[in-house]
Amino acid sequence: MSIIIFIIILAALIFVHELGHFIIAKKFGIRVDEFAIGFPPKIWSKKYGETTYAINSIPFGGYVKIFGENPNEESMSGPDSARSFINASRPKQAAVLVSGIVFNILFAWIILSISFMTGLTTSVQGYGPYAKDQRIIIIAAQTDSPARRAGLVGGETLISLESGNKKIDNLSVADVQDFIAKSGGPIKINYKRDNDFKTAIITAAEGIVSGRKAIGIAMDEVGVVKLPPSKAFFEGAKLAGITTKNVAIGLYRFIFDAFRGKADFSQVTGPVGIVGLVGEASTLGIVYLMSFAAFISLNLAVINIIPFPALDGGRLLFVAIEVLRRKAISPKIANNLNAAGFALLILLMLVVTYKDIVKMF
Repeated sequence: MSIIIFIIILAALIFVHELGHFIIAKKFGIRVDEFAIGFPPKIWSKKYGETTYAINSIPFGGYVKIFGENPNEESMSGPDSARSFINASRPKQAAVLVSGIVFNILFAWIILSISFMTGLTTSVQGYGPYAKDQRIIIIAAQTDSPARRAGLVGGETLISLESGNKKIDNLSVADVQDFIAKSGGPIKINYKRDNDFKTAIITAAEGIVSGRKAIGIAMDEVGVVKLPPSKAFFEGAKLAGITTKNVAIGLYRFIFDAFRGKADFSQVTGPVGIVGLVGEASTLGIVYLMSFAAFISLNLAVINIIPFPALDGGRLLFVAIEVLRRKAISPKIANNLNAAGFALLILLMLVVTYKDIVKMF
C-alpha cells in the first residue's frame, strides 16, 4: 500500500511540475510535442492537437517535450522554427524553465494551507489559542549521544521523566532541560512512539551542551493547529517559505561537504527510503501525508534549481551564460552536457536506491 501511495504522490508532484512548464510554454506560443508522466515504455498515449499526452511504465519521473529545448536543425531553422524554444527570447526561455519550480512551491503552499484549515500538527509557538493537544516531542537525537544509544531517534512524544524520588509529567521544554541538567543519576524517560508506550533509562552527560548536563536531544512543543481560511493561507505561505529556505540551506551544505569529502551519504534517502517514510506518514493520518507531500514538493523545487546539466537550474545557467556572452551556446555542447547530466542523475538515483535497500537488511 505504501508503494501505491508513494507512486500517487510522486505522479501528482511531477504532474504539477511539468504542468508549469506546459502552461507557460503554451502561453508563449512555444510548441509542446509531448506531456508524459513516468519514463518509457509507454502504457497509454493520446494525441490532442499538436501534443501527445502519455503515461509511462517507470513512475520515477516525467517530462514535457518542448520543441527546440534540445535544439536540432529542424527546431533552429525548420518550417516551424519560429515556435521553437531555442528561438524564443531569453526571458521567455527563463520563464518556461523556472515555471515548474514555481508550481511545485505553489502546490506545497496550497497543501499546507489546506492542512492548517484541517488541523496541522506543528510547533505551537505563535499560534496561541489555535493550538490544541499540546505536547513535547523529540525532534532529533544527536549521533552517539546518551539518548541515541538508548534508542531515541526523533519523533517520540515525552510523557514523563523520573530520577530518584523526583518526577515531572506536566512538561515544558524548559522543565525537561532543567530536570535533566539537575539529575543526579539515571533518568527514566517515559515516551510514546507511534501508538506504543515505551521507557528508556538514560544518564545525562557533560560536554553535549555547554554549561549543563544533557542527553543529546532537540525538543519542541507541538500541537494541532487549526486556522480559519484567511490565516491558513498566510501561515501556509510562511511555512512553505521557511521550509524551502531550510531545505536549500541543508542541500547546499551537503553539496559543499561532498566536495570536501565530508558529506554523510547515509542521511540521503532515495525512492525506496521515501516509500517507507510515506508509509509512516500515512499511518498518522491524511494531514500528515499531505504535509509530507508538501515537503517532497519543496525538495523537488530546490533540487531542480541546482545549476546542474539536465536540471532546470542547469538550463537556466545556460540561458544566463548566453545573455552575458550575447551569443548562443553550441547546441551540440548543450545537448551533450544535458545528456551527461541526466546519465549522472540516473546513476546517483541507482546508488542511493541500492543504499536504501541495504539499510533494510
